[in-house]
Amino acid sequence: MNDDARTAGRVLVVEDDADLSDVMAGALASDGHEVATAHDGSAALEALAARRFDLILLDLSLGPGGPDGVEVCRRLRAGGDDTHVVAVTAREGEADVVLVLEAGADDYVTKPVGIAELRSRVRAVLRRGQRAPEDPVLRHRALAIHAAARRATVGDHELLLTYSEFEVLRALLRAGGRLLTRQALLDAIFGGHAFRDPRAIDVHVHHLREKVASAGGDAGWIVTVRGAGYRIGG
Repeated sequence: MNDDARTAGRVLVVEDDADLSDVMAGALASDGHEVATAHDGSAALEALAARRFDLILLDLSLGPGGPDGVEVCRRLRAGGDDTHVVAVTAREGEADVVLVLEAGADDYVTKPVGIAELRSRVRAVLRRGQRAPEDPVLRHRALAIHAAARRATVGDHELLLTYSEFEVLRALLRAGGRLLTRQALLDAIFGGHAFRDPRAIDVHVHHLREKVASAGGDAGWIVTVRGAGYRIGG
């Protein structure tokens, strides 16, 4: 079995440009992925309600007449769906990057989208998701990661985490109090595959702290080491 077959998954492409959608879907289908498409926010939400996907490529600037990509992502996360979301955006400013991540996206690519990069990124995401789980339970005080089930808990309260939030928290717990740089945390999420923006880590950590605190834990368990990175402590 070749590498593409081992990492094939179910992908939803949400893109209102029909030509670009066809190119993206065709490239991913040629790699063995099962690909569905949606051309507006309402169709995307209907597709997501009907079946489970392994990965969503979500254009943020969807046309009028329905929710845009940011709102689709927010609704998805509000419903507790942790499917990996890669936002596709023409926005590159810092504020827009934060907006994308605050909405619940795990990662983003900017237009014009390089098809070779897109194919490679999809393979990397799915490959990481299919790895055998390690460290069945990792703990810090009342906080626990159950790797096999991809669950995180604070006491009896389950944390609803995105793919990237889970991987960041697991990396911090595995480090056992050792400092991890932002780049090391990016590598933990994406396996060192291609460059990602370190600013994403700050947003994921912010979300983690909020969710830990809401579940009765201490946001201070994730410690910022100024100018260097993060560690578990407190």
